[in-house]
Amino acid sequence: LMRANGGYFEGNSSFEKDVREIVASTGEPVTFYDSVSGKSLFKAPVGRSVDEFINESKVHGWPSFRDEEVDWSNVRVLKSSGETVSTVGTHLGHNLPDRSGNRYCINLVSVAGNP
Repeated sequence: LMRANGGYFEGNSSFEKDVREIVASTGEPVTFYDSVSGKSLFKAPVGRSVDEFINESKVHGWPSFRDEEVDWSNVRVLKSSGETVSTVGTHLGHNLPDRSGNRYCINLVSVAGNP
C-alpha cells in the first residue's frame, strides 16, 4: 500500500491479507510496531471494521490510522508540519486530516508486525 511515484510500491493483497488473517484468527486489532525500537505505535482497526480500515487505506494509498488507533505514549505529531514520528525519532508518515478528523498516513517500511 505504499506509494512510489503515484503507483503502488507493494501489492495491496499482502497487507490486506495479513490484516484480515490476524483479526480473524485473534479477534483482536493488529498491533503495528516501530521498525527501529520495537515499541507499539498503532493498533487497528479500533472503532471501525476491518473492511473500513482496509478500504480507507486503499483509497489513500497508505495505511491510514485514526486518533483512537494511535499509541500516544510512543507517537508524536509535529505541529509545524504534521510529520508523524515515533518517540525515538523514526519518521512514520504524516497527519493528513480529512472530514472525519485526523488521519495518520504511515509508510509501511516504518512499522513492523512484530517487535
